[in-house]
Amino acid sequence: MSNGVPGLLSLRPLREEDLPRLFEIQLDEEARHLAAFVTEEAKNREAYLAKHQKILADPEITNRGVEVDGKLVGSVAVFPIEGDIELTYWIRRDLWGRGVATAAVAGLLEEVAVRPIHARVIEDNSGSVRVLERNGFVRIGSEDAFADARQATVTELIYKLD
Repeated sequence: MSNGVPGLLSLRPLREEDLPRLFEIQLDEEARHLAAFVTEEAKNREAYLAKHQKILADPEITNRGVEVDGKLVGSVAVFPIEGDIELTYWIRRDLWGRGVATAAVAGLLEEVAVRPIHARVIEDNSGSVRVLERNGFVRIGSEDAFADARQATVTELIYKLD
């Protein structure tokens, strides 16, 4: 995949040995603020690794490592929740605005045939709104919820791809 991405982007199955690097990537405070729905527990390395080892073992979750020029820069996944399939992704902050997230999501959507897929994004995360809309997601609603990372109630936009 290329699509204007800085370097060669590829997706591969996420492995347990990727988890320490992903842990470091998700500690970025600006990213945590924009993600909003991350807990303080995610800052605890052992708790993070234990949680994500269980996620990797779950056959219902399609979890991919995102690489640029062979280096792990994030992850993209779809997972079942409350009867829906939901998209999630996390890309290293220095690559924001460079097409990496858009291309990673597009790659996963090519691989995962199930539809619909839902996604949620905090209303002030304009970068993630663009990623979803560029990949064909359509806004279907919104919901106010308490966001741990902000310690406040925020509006979450709800998207769907048919």
